[in-house]
Amino acid sequence: MLVLTFSTGVIDAVGYLGLDRVFTGNMTGNVVILAMALTGADGLPVDGPVVALAMFMLGALIAGRVLRLTPAGWSGRSTALFVAVGLLLAASAGAMLVLTQAQADDARLAITGALGLAMGVQAGAARHIGVKDVTTVVVTSTLAGLAFDSRFGHRVGQQWPRRLLAVVLIGAGAATGAILLDVHFGLGMGLSAALTLIVALLGHLGRPHPVDDAGGA
Repeated sequence: MLVLTFSTGVIDAVGYLGLDRVFTGNMTGNVVILAMALTGADGLPVDGPVVALAMFMLGALIAGRVLRLTPAGWSGRSTALFVAVGLLLAASAGAMLVLTQAQADDARLAITGALGLAMGVQAGAARHIGVKDVTTVVVTSTLAGLAFDSRFGHRVGQQWPRRLLAVVLIGAGAATGAILLDVHFGLGMGLSAALTLIVALLGHLGRPHPVDDAGGA
């Protein structure tokens, strides 16, 4: 999940810097941008944030529907969802690599929707797996918990290395995404696609397997 947090940072950098100030993973920031845009503030975009928000919610809904009958934790369906996310990111990256600049500009809303959908599915699947303090798409609550439960705050035992890593990795991902964007628009999405597919493979291989009592008898 920490690797996916890094990946989200990459995607949000691509969205904000390359898709006209749109967050496709961090919906808190997206809602704030949308609210300001609706007042006409600073020429902020409306269509991109609306598309990203709607598709993110659709992605989370799809993940919830797929996982509704499965117990919490990693399952074969979780793997399928993460593979779908990786393939969607790869398709978006591939589109940006083959389209001309004019075509890419025309396709930006479609790419925004695809990234929002992918991040919604990822967030829903991560929520079902339930790694505490690692949602993969936002670190606000992680930061609050890190400070609140610290020795200077509530002094409650906490997994502070994991919380701190989540914060650092989403920032590192954003920095990486910004650097890759200077090279080519599709590279950040390609990196996130590769990381997501690797996580899907490792998670699938490491998931708990039910014991076949009949076979062992």
